[in-house]
Amino acid sequence: MKVTELLHNLSQQGVQLQVNNDKLSIRSSKGVLSSEIRAALVKHKAEIIALLRQQEVATVCGLEHELSLPTIGRLISGYFQAATDFKPPIINPKFMATKLTVTFKPLPKGYNNLQVIQFREELESKLIEYGVKVLPWQQATKVLRYKITVPILGWQKSFSSKVVKMGVDAVIDVERHYSYLRKFGIWVAEKGYEIYSHFVTRLSVSRIAKLSSWAEEHAAKYIEDPTNTQVIVLTKLDEELTNPDLPYTRKIKVGLSTLVRTFSEIVLGVSEQNISILNMNLSDSIHSRKDIDSFVLKSLIPKIFVPIFPLPLSKFEIGEYAPKSSIYAAHLVKLGNKLASTELFPPGAQLSQILKRKSHRDIVNVIVNGRTGVSYGFVAYVEAPYYMGAREISANQWIKLYPVEGFNNDEVRQNEIGRRYIRIKVADEYLYKQIPDIWLVSSRSGANKTNLNLETDVIRVGLKEKLYLQLPQGITPETDIKPSYDIYVMLAIALAAALYVPQLIKLGAPIVHFHGYPAQAWLLPNEYCVGVNNPSVPCGTYESGVFNFLGISSLAQRKDIALISLIEPDHGTNIIAADLDYLVARLQAGCSKKQIELGGKNFASLQEK
Repeated sequence: MKVTELLHNLSQQGVQLQVNNDKLSIRSSKGVLSSEIRAALVKHKAEIIALLRQQEVATVCGLEHELSLPTIGRLISGYFQAATDFKPPIINPKFMATKLTVTFKPLPKGYNNLQVIQFREELESKLIEYGVKVLPWQQATKVLRYKITVPILGWQKSFSSKVVKMGVDAVIDVERHYSYLRKFGIWVAEKGYEIYSHFVTRLSVSRIAKLSSWAEEHAAKYIEDPTNTQVIVLTKLDEELTNPDLPYTRKIKVGLSTLVRTFSEIVLGVSEQNISILNMNLSDSIHSRKDIDSFVLKSLIPKIFVPIFPLPLSKFEIGEYAPKSSIYAAHLVKLGNKLASTELFPPGAQLSQILKRKSHRDIVNVIVNGRTGVSYGFVAYVEAPYYMGAREISANQWIKLYPVEGFNNDEVRQNEIGRRYIRIKVADEYLYKQIPDIWLVSSRSGANKTNLNLETDVIRVGLKEKLYLQLPQGITPETDIKPSYDIYVMLAIALAAALYVPQLIKLGAPIVHFHGYPAQAWLLPNEYCVGVNNPSVPCGTYESGVFNFLGISSLAQRKDIALISLIEPDHGTNIIAADLDYLVARLQAGCSKKQIELGGKNFASLQEK
């Protein structure tokens, strides 16, 4: 019996099969699995897992793909050894939901926003319906005892507070409004923290929150593990943030102010008819409450499952390079300068200007790994892929290659000098291609994309058997020159292009990302747009890299590609083109005709395709 027939027969009998970290999970009624079926499952386990993963890609992205998700994940993240901390990507929101645990913080006494209360009940019901584990507040919390030592005097004072336990992925609360007396208490608490932090440094996020927030009731101070537990706040929908006629630069300020005010990672705005969702991607997306099923599954659940985190420097092997000797670094600076007229890359802001309270700055400093500013969008320039030896081999040569630790031997192999080859499928034909070394230059996190300093703002990132980060000569890792949040996305786009559409990238290629969308009418016949129906995972995440890889690979049969737009719902657009001047001219034309704009105004036209 073929594996496809076996799976079909099991499905007809109500047997559910899922893949979880390379393990096959089976759910069935008693007596359904005979000894013969069990033997077949054991015999064909590897084939079943591969087929289920391909079906997952097809279900989520609407396309077939021959590579397994673990292979794609390892390729774009530099895990070419059997690393113990590697986690296969999960891109199906329904599977994400089954991995999540959330809790709802009790409503404050006298809370009377009926629209928010009603939505809160609907949201809890939908989360449970999709398989999210919703813990009652009492079950999700515990009493935590801690001591504070008064500097110089050495006095110790013991405290206890209720905290949300580790393992809870999100706390869902409502926005709270404080009296003048409570605001005075908040001011006193902040001043006390400023004095204390002058003597005691290297405080954890949770300790900072407890010291500075005793007069507040926001959910963040009740969290044991702030790094892995997000705060979601429900509040009245902000008409200014969702106003399609308000300039996006103004929305950035409104969005940042809202996140700081509510001290949360995600804010859901609620009105009688609509829902808005806001996180650090600063999307102005708006959803109809009639579509709450789709909103919860494809927008909210992915954002809870995949928090926004910068890639830590520990993931890279760090070195240096000479930007003045790099033609690609010069191309990048030129690209940024030419894009200034599009106004797609608003200037960033220093965190010290956004976060007025020292406690807030200190908390964010820990979370963002020492970054001192934020900016929106990125510019990058991919170097010509580097090969050693034959770029493509025959099926007979493939058979003679050696296994690569950590990879499926049917998908990735290596030759005697360690160059790795991959089996990919284009149309109905299998090709055996060398996996090239990928290098690119990009703007550092927080830089002004349209006025880059060649010597201090341009970093070089490599993807080989691991990740590489090269800083400009004379710059140390302690300096505020960190890689973009979107490194996984850049590398995924570059690697997928080298494997599936090599003509696009053979001489190098510019990539840009902006927080907006092109209208469908902007696209020319040789320009392609993919990803509109993807789940809205946050920017720069591992999962976002996988979606971009899949988007590029879906165009493998196209021979005339001039430009690809990769859509990230609730976030923005990545665009790669073969030519710098062509890309700039197309973006300038789109902006002048208002066929490309920041914010979500054009997204609906892409959905109508």
